[in-house]
Amino acid sequence: MSTAAARLGNTIDVTEIIDHSPFTPLHWRSFTLCMACLVMDGFDVQVLGYTAPSIVREWGVPAATLGPVFAAANFGVLLGALFISMLADRIGRRPVIVAAALFVGVMTMLTGRVTSVPELLLMRFLTGIGLGTIVSNASSLVGEYGSKRMRATLIMYSGVGFTGGAAFGGFVATALIPAYGWQSVFYFGGAIPLVIGLIMLVALPESLQFMALRGKNPARLAAWLNQVDPSVQATPNDTFVVREENKAGVPIRHLFRERRAVATIVFWVVNFMNLLNLYSLASWLPTVVSGAGYSAQTAVLVGTVLQVGGTLGTVGLAWLVARAGFVRILSVTFVIASISVALIGQPSVSLALLYVIVFVAGWCVVGSQPGLNALSGAYYPTYIRSTGIGAGLGVGRIGAIVGPVIGGMFIAAHWSTRDIFLAAAIPAAISAVAMFSLRFVVGTKLGRAN
Repeated sequence: MSTAAARLGNTIDVTEIIDHSPFTPLHWRSFTLCMACLVMDGFDVQVLGYTAPSIVREWGVPAATLGPVFAAANFGVLLGALFISMLADRIGRRPVIVAAALFVGVMTMLTGRVTSVPELLLMRFLTGIGLGTIVSNASSLVGEYGSKRMRATLIMYSGVGFTGGAAFGGFVATALIPAYGWQSVFYFGGAIPLVIGLIMLVALPESLQFMALRGKNPARLAAWLNQVDPSVQATPNDTFVVREENKAGVPIRHLFRERRAVATIVFWVVNFMNLLNLYSLASWLPTVVSGAGYSAQTAVLVGTVLQVGGTLGTVGLAWLVARAGFVRILSVTFVIASISVALIGQPSVSLALLYVIVFVAGWCVVGSQPGLNALSGAYYPTYIRSTGIGAGLGVGRIGAIVGPVIGGMFIAAHWSTRDIFLAAAIPAAISAVAMFSLRFVVGTKLGRAN
């Protein structure tokens, strides 16, 4: 693609330039900062799961008491993902991401000061509002700086930050809790987003496609576009266009227009089921393992293996999706997820085999979530991309709210470990069926690099 083809007189086609541009330092800066933001998000989303056994022992409360706390955090994420993501499709990705990172940092550090379950519930709810805005907007920004061929793959690779941050949190918790108490994990987890937020305030660029669609700040748009392709020699006096419509009205309504309704509903079903599974496992796996007679440190390590599997799974699934498409790969992934989750609770499983099974479950359940985000990012156009990803995640957070509460009810009702994980395998099976049905709506090639 020549620069001349992207520029016609004083009119510059931003979409053409981005779709055919190499990976420049500006791309790396955007990708790295968004991934760092997702590392922070993954850490903070998972932090309560790692600290819950210590909080339960220190405060002398039943483990099931923390079920509403897990739910409150996810309810906050639901609100942030649904409503603030729509704000980002109005004012831009950059200001929303920066504000959310700083807000999460402050709230997470304050969580280390709480002394009761109601205080913990309130702080996790407020933190969740900030967390809910980060994944959808960071994923959107990464996708909007990626070429057409690499867009879905880059969104999935950026998701490694989320799963990697969750896994990193397990190692941090294992190191800090014995020496400094569970509060230190929240102090550490709050400092990270504060630093990242300040760096992004200076260095994070806005989506060029969004700026062109909204006609915002042509001087900054020209400067950033010249960093993507210096041969363009853009100036603030140029007219910047994109090959997409910019439609007015409430963004979420457009998810159901122009034959997108069925795909949107399927996305929501799969997000709901997968996040129900993901947060049930992430929230209760360490506690259930601890209740089965293992030490607190072993319980945390089992939870960490889930996230390590998710981190490597994100990379592996991104490679596979680029070759076979989202629908084929994720359909098979959810079948394997259902089987592996069911096997976790089998009484004959040794600790060594448990680590392997949990790793596979993490690869499939945790690792597939960035794939679902990337699927939405590849399917929806720029003017509703943040809303599309955020709405899927928002509906998914209803599952994330319901899952830990149901898990707490199972524990309070003294369900066996075997029965708990057999029940947890059902959502993954539903996800497999829903994903397979998607081939009749979007086909099987979406997400392939060629």
